[in-house]
Amino acid sequence: MIAIEARPVHNCTVKVPGSKSYTHRLLIAAALSSGNCTLRNALRSEDTDFTLGALRQMGIEIDASGTTVEMRGGGGRLRPTADPINLGNSGTSMRLLMSTACLGEGDYLLTGTPRMQERPVQPLVNALVQMGVRAECINGTGCPPVRIHGGDTRGGDVAIDCSVSSQFLSSLLLAAPCLQNGMDIRVVGAAVSRPYIDMTVDILDRFGVQVEREGYERFRVTGGQPLRPGRYSVEPDASNASYFWAVGAISGRCVTVEGIRKTSLQGDLGIVDLFEKMGCRVTRNDDGWGVQGGELRGIEADMGNMPDMVPTLGVVAAFARGTTVIRNVAHLKAKECNRLAAVMTELGRMGIETRSDGNDLIIVGGKPRGAEIETYDDHRIAMSFAVAGLMAEGTRIRNEHCVDKSFPGFWQVFAQVTT
Repeated sequence: MIAIEARPVHNCTVKVPGSKSYTHRLLIAAALSSGNCTLRNALRSEDTDFTLGALRQMGIEIDASGTTVEMRGGGGRLRPTADPINLGNSGTSMRLLMSTACLGEGDYLLTGTPRMQERPVQPLVNALVQMGVRAECINGTGCPPVRIHGGDTRGGDVAIDCSVSSQFLSSLLLAAPCLQNGMDIRVVGAAVSRPYIDMTVDILDRFGVQVEREGYERFRVTGGQPLRPGRYSVEPDASNASYFWAVGAISGRCVTVEGIRKTSLQGDLGIVDLFEKMGCRVTRNDDGWGVQGGELRGIEADMGNMPDMVPTLGVVAAFARGTTVIRNVAHLKAKECNRLAAVMTELGRMGIETRSDGNDLIIVGGKPRGAEIETYDDHRIAMSFAVAGLMAEGTRIRNEHCVDKSFPGFWQVFAQVTT
């Protein structure tokens, strides 16, 4: 447990590590490429190391030295493994690698923690089965462990439901160019977290793969497209930047995160727009983006495209005047923990009124008081409520090491914002 000391915040600039979402996708694309790849500023965390370990287990040569990763791609070919592939509680690793496993030979068993075994993947399994892949959730729950028999598919037409996670679509897209017939993917219903789909298409474009698309409804990838090896760089993580912008928002000081670019496709950058709407002063320069708080007021926001930012927004809303309505939050229940329940429970411990009908989260702003925060082994709960602790004396964060999932150096960087 770590105690958060309520201390004055000063105007400062901080640096956050590379994007987790980009790192996962770049690692898989490099593994499927036709030669040597170098990834710079890659995020090294529990989650991304699960992806690295799985790719090694599938026969990819990897030399990871800090944030630089050297990989020799297998040209879309993967080695069989008799041992289960343990992916911890990294939902991104699980979902993205399920389609990748179809490119290998023999059976792959993808498994993880007890919480992972509660996180839904059945829509992706259904899509793989449509293409003739022998794939199943072995416990019959629609959740991992998942057994996939590689080498069974040449691709083809597929329909996918992405109402729970856009990662299902990203998984198919990453594997599609390595299949003989490619894929013609039709998205059933409305996809959540759409910016992450754009991110995946961007990665494929960088590797020389052409993707034809009709908005977010249909995607066509011609088969037999080699992924081009080369040197790739990972931009700073907007999700991890959000906690420092939140510090600026509630403290009235200007906190800048360096290296953020206006051209970034990371959907979580939208949190800055919401902070601006709440009354913050925002600066967007080529060397970084800064947020300085003012008189915060409640807002209404649809978070369907940036669900990971709900805990961050929720904490800032707790300090705002009036009521904040956060819409489209039902799929938070399938994250590392039930984040909807977690945010409500922990804000309640701090004396903040919340309510929800399951689709919307309503937060009545006030003056949060110090509390002992349960993190539910969820990195985003820990980092969000650490921000609240700067203004709420006596806040303590349980299981503070859960931040290693996405930001191993968080507490060191967090200490830089106070005098």
